[in-house]
Amino acid sequence: MSKNGGSDAYWKANVRMIGVLLVIWALVSFGFGILLRPMLSGISVGGSDLGFWFAQQGSILVFLGIIFFYAWRMNALDREYGVDEE
Repeated sequence: MSKNGGSDAYWKANVRMIGVLLVIWALVSFGFGILLRPMLSGISVGGSDLGFWFAQQGSILVFLGIIFFYAWRMNALDREYGVDEE
């Protein structure tokens, strides 16, 4: 594989992962916290409904999880394409 071909594949994998993670975060924060909140209102979490929990806490916790997953996966991707820091 040429140097440029490896670079293109690396960035394609990076952008694809970012896109998937942004969709997950949007689904959790906007979808569960706003659009699907009426459907989730019957489920209680910590004294409030699940929709409110997703809007206030859940989207933040999912975002933090996404940050840690992205860092872990990017380290693996860097090693795979030989661009890791030694």
